[in-house]
Amino acid sequence: MPTTISSRISNDPEARIRDAVTAIEPGLVAMRRDIHAHPELAFEEVRTAGIVAAELARLGIPHHTGIGRTGVVGIIEGGRPGLTLAIRADMDALPIHEETGQEFASTTPGKMHACGHDIHTSTLLGVAEVLRDLAPQLAGRVVLVFQPAEEALGGAAAMVADGVLDGVDMALGFHNQPDMPVGRFGYVRGSTLAAADRFDLMIRGKSGHAAHPELAVDPIVAAGAFIGSAQTVVSREIDPLLPAVVTIGMVHGGTAPNIIPETVELRGTVRTLHRESRDAAEAALKRLVAGLDAMHRTTSTLTYRRGVPPLINADSVLDPAIAAVARQLGDVIAAGKPSMGAEDFAEFAERVPAFQLRIGSGAPGRHDHLHNDRYQPDERCIGLGVQVLSRIALDMLA
Repeated sequence: MPTTISSRISNDPEARIRDAVTAIEPGLVAMRRDIHAHPELAFEEVRTAGIVAAELARLGIPHHTGIGRTGVVGIIEGGRPGLTLAIRADMDALPIHEETGQEFASTTPGKMHACGHDIHTSTLLGVAEVLRDLAPQLAGRVVLVFQPAEEALGGAAAMVADGVLDGVDMALGFHNQPDMPVGRFGYVRGSTLAAADRFDLMIRGKSGHAAHPELAVDPIVAAGAFIGSAQTVVSREIDPLLPAVVTIGMVHGGTAPNIIPETVELRGTVRTLHRESRDAAEAALKRLVAGLDAMHRTTSTLTYRRGVPPLINADSVLDPAIAAVARQLGDVIAAGKPSMGAEDFAEFAERVPAFQLRIGSGAPGRHDHLHNDRYQPDERCIGLGVQVLSRIALDMLA
């Protein structure tokens, strides 16, 4: 009979988990490097999902594939009845050409794990192995969610549509943070990441010769007016105590310096941390477009798409999670600031109480940031992440 983690280490939870992770950490790092070398974009994670499914099968953990197209879900049943905790990791890479020069760098030109989802996937697989051997002590069950397409902000919704949260009482997410040194952890109460909405604006005028503007309707002038007015949404229409961002990232119009074009196209994003500011920003932009046509004789079409909601951490999950991190590793966790970035774990948090933990991944002497072609996280964050996530699950399902 093979020796299990629980039979070869002490009964103390802290030591049991620490020693368990020490035993499996080299394999997790090797797995991370293999996934890193073979990045797959949103909803293309066939190879990665195959690795996950094979590892869950090796561990004897029941699992399902094809959830949310390319997602994988594993189930660990506890020894006693209780609540169900979902722990989620994302698997997809980014369309970035890697420039790290590492031996295990991406073998696919133009694709890279520049956000650390390879770290997340291997971390959750480590949690799966630790919790498998601690399962008799759990009251309830753990749902291991390996999610596709976080970068496209569609994978979580796809998994939810396929029933991944059916029967789930609470959810735990995590993300590596290169702006925090490895060994440190962070949290934010309440709204932690922003809703990500998008708008496309097509302004149609009447083309003509630049020397005779009176015979044309200039959409460029209208576009300029809209750009200026859009900046007043945050400064004059949103509560100053509720953070919001309106950014126009694309403007396209015209073909020559002496021609007034027929159309100008603009695209932008709206980021908000609170529902009331989200509603106010959308209403303001729609009103500005309506006024634009009256003022400039244009005909405008605004397409406004709501994306993921703000990620709001629930104290009912956050508080016991913080306490579990401290019990496992000591005084290593502290409050941080919200970010206007977006994360589709918010789709889970919209439906069940949830908390996303920040795991420091900054390597000594480096100043990396996410979505960068030279991003090199400190791999020690994998083992440390497995420790704290396993302890959170153990304590919350005690």
